[in-house]
Order: sequence, then C-alpha cells, then structure tokens
Amino acid sequence: MRVLLIKMSSLGDVVHALPAVTDAAARGIVFDWVVEEAFAPIAAAHPAVRQVIPIAWRRWRKDLVGGRGQLAEFLRTLRACQYDLILDAQGLIKSAAVSLMARGVRGGCRAGLNFTSAREPWSALAASKRLTVPVGDHAVHRLRTLFADALGYPRPETPADFGLPRTGSGGNRCLLLHGTTWASKHWPEPMWCALAAALSDDGWQVALPWGSEAERERAERITRGATAAEVLPALDLTGMGEAIAATDLVVGVDSGLTHLAGAMGVPTVVIYGSTSALRTGVLGPRVINLQSELQCAPCLARECRYRGAPQLWRGEAVEPPCYALVNPERVRAEAMRLLGRAG
Repeated sequence: MRVLLIKMSSLGDVVHALPAVTDAAARGIVFDWVVEEAFAPIAAAHPAVRQVIPIAWRRWRKDLVGGRGQLAEFLRTLRACQYDLILDAQGLIKSAAVSLMARGVRGGCRAGLNFTSAREPWSALAASKRLTVPVGDHAVHRLRTLFADALGYPRPETPADFGLPRTGSGGNRCLLLHGTTWASKHWPEPMWCALAAALSDDGWQVALPWGSEAERERAERITRGATAAEVLPALDLTGMGEAIAATDLVVGVDSGLTHLAGAMGVPTVVIYGSTSALRTGVLGPRVINLQSELQCAPCLARECRYRGAPQLWRGEAVEPPCYALVNPERVRAEAMRLLGRAG
C-alpha cells in the first residue's frame, strides 16, 4: 500500500510523526512524504519513506510570483504518482490544499482530522475520511492513533519507535540546545552559564550550536565561564543531526532539535516552563522532562504574563520566573540520575 503523507512543519511536528510511520511500516506500508524543505533530511532518514517531496511554502509565500517555477515543479512531482491513501496529518488549510492537489487511485481516499480534532477545523472539508483524535493527548499518541484509524490497524500500545539511527561518542560529550522560538520558552542565560561551567568542571566536553546571530552571541557568552566548552560552527539540519547522534548527553529547552535528540535515543534532559510536557513533552527511551511547578505554568503563552512575587535563584529575580523552579542544580542532578552517575 502506497500512502502520501502530508506533514510539512515544524521540526518538532515532523519528529512527532515518525513513530506513526514506524507503526505503519510494520504492516508493509511505504510512504511518500510532503515536508517543508528545511526538514526533509529528517523525513528521509526513516527507512519506510520511499520519497520525500520537499515543499518550500514558507519561502514561496513571501514571493509567489518569483517562486511560481518551483511551485510548478513541486506540483508535477506531487502528481506524478497515484496513491492508495492521501493522509493529511497536519490539519491545516495549507496541508488540506496539498491533499486536494495530489492524485489518488480509483477507490482511494483522502483521510484527515475531523472538525473537532484539527487545528484549523475547515481543513476537514478536504477529507473524505474524517477521523476523531483526542485533542488532549500527547502529539505523538495523537498521530499514532490517526495513522492506525486511517490505515485500518489496531491502535498501537507499544513504546514509540522513531526509526532514527544513533551512534554516540562513548565519552563525555554534552550538547546544550539553548535556542528556541517563544520568549517564554527561553531558559535564562545566567542559568545556561552556570550549567555549562558545572558540567565542564565535571569533565564534560560541552558544545553549543546556534541558528542565528543572536544565538551565536549567546553561545559565546555561555562558554566564557566554562573550562571545556565550545561554540560549534554553523550547521544545517543534517549537520545538527550528526552532532546530536555523536553526543552522550543533551540538555535543551522545548525545541525541535531537543525533540530530535530524544527521538534518536540520546540521554536528554528537557526544561519546560510555559509549554506543557504532558502534551508536547520530548519522548524517547532516555528522556527526563522537567516541568516548572509555578502555579501559572504551563501558561502556553508566547510572552510571560506573570505578575506575582519575584521568583529568585541565587538571590536574583528570574525571568521568566517559572524557571526559578527548574534551576541548573536541579537540571544537573537529573542529568546525572539519567546517566546513572553519582553526585
């Protein structure tokens, strides 16, 4: 059975879909996958993905006229095959539009989330098979349920298998994933500095990647107080995947790269403040999600709205305040517990 999967972005969402692809592959199903061009290497890494069809919607929407040639080529590739099932696993208007442009075999269908389950309810109009998936479940579980119901096999109860390779260095290499999007998801810089210094003193070779000039500058500040820390060179997603695969410990905030680290089986400690570890927590065989216990967390707000008493760490007010309860001492202790080390 040949299926077209539409799950375009973001990086975390693409990673969340991998266990569902593994479930279906065990039933002999192969996929072509429409995914944003930046995240194509992750989709292509799964052995059940026959072809990746990159889409550059994030880039094209800024200049539809200039990108019309590439858009036409994308449509030719999209329509070159006929599919037994076209599965919109994103539930957005843009993903629904892609599903309508794809070609199904006679008797095939378009499946997707129904009006109550989709993030953008009107996307359900494109599906001939509309499926109900519990909104409050973790994103990985929701996708595994969606695939099972769409493809007609029992909902899986086995641990999530992301189908990604991992090597490890066999040493003391630690990656600090400090970059993220929302202001409310950023762990305070002084805490990163303290953690980098503590891990370095413990004998870890600490490395910090970056994806923007602001992140590079922050990474340089974090490494200044550490005896064995470095700022990595600029890396694309393939390079980041290789760096993650070769590390022995990851500490990160809620970001796509941290989800990727957990999915690859790297021991990973994740710091959650404004977002929910229950709904979008990093999953993997060796992951600890640390959720702030401040009363208003998780608030799911991009900007902090806290107006209570200052939350202190080492005598100083913490911003955002929810991270005072997920401080470097706690993060380091949980990392050592995860690794089975004392102290």
